[in-house]
Amino acid sequence: MGKDKRARKYAVMKRMISSRDQRIKDSEREKAKPKKENEEGKIIEREVPQYSSALFFKYNTQLGPPYYILIDTNFINFSIKNKIDVVQGMMDCLYAKCIPCITDCVMGEIEKLGQKFRVALRIAKDARFERLPCTHRGVYADDCLVQRVTQHKCYIVATCDRDLRRRIRKVPGVPIMYISQHRYTIERMPDAFGAPRV
Repeated sequence: MGKDKRARKYAVMKRMISSRDQRIKDSEREKAKPKKENEEGKIIEREVPQYSSALFFKYNTQLGPPYYILIDTNFINFSIKNKIDVVQGMMDCLYAKCIPCITDCVMGEIEKLGQKFRVALRIAKDARFERLPCTHRGVYADDCLVQRVTQHKCYIVATCDRDLRRRIRKVPGVPIMYISQHRYTIERMPDAFGAPRV
């Protein structure tokens, strides 16, 4: 097979009929004209999300010891798999007192997992863990954690779920704790001196 001798056309656009073309009827021409909804006298209102007063640019000033850490279901399961004590691992990572918090949704998710994950349930019911009641409908834990973190910027989120981490990265000023190389690591937190450098 020989080469195609014709030169390729790059960035070719389809030709469009001008709005002043004779082939367009007058009734259709009126529809094509964009209508101006905002007159000069009206003030345009824009809805801008209000950022938390705790943020200094992207640095969260509300975060300080003792750290309150929201724990996800898979974080407990991966901690068991890697043989890490949850509270001790957090203290080794942050060099400060840590209070692990579990929402009702996460607790319900662990209970639904059944007999196979009874060790995770026993860890979640530990007296050192603080229970946070949920007032919303539904028991989807990811939505619950994202909603809570968006409202209150005083939490660190501990999760190994990639989708949840991607969602939380969009919320400014919220650090994420996860497991790498058999120990806890934290991202988006400059004060964590015990975290391994990635």
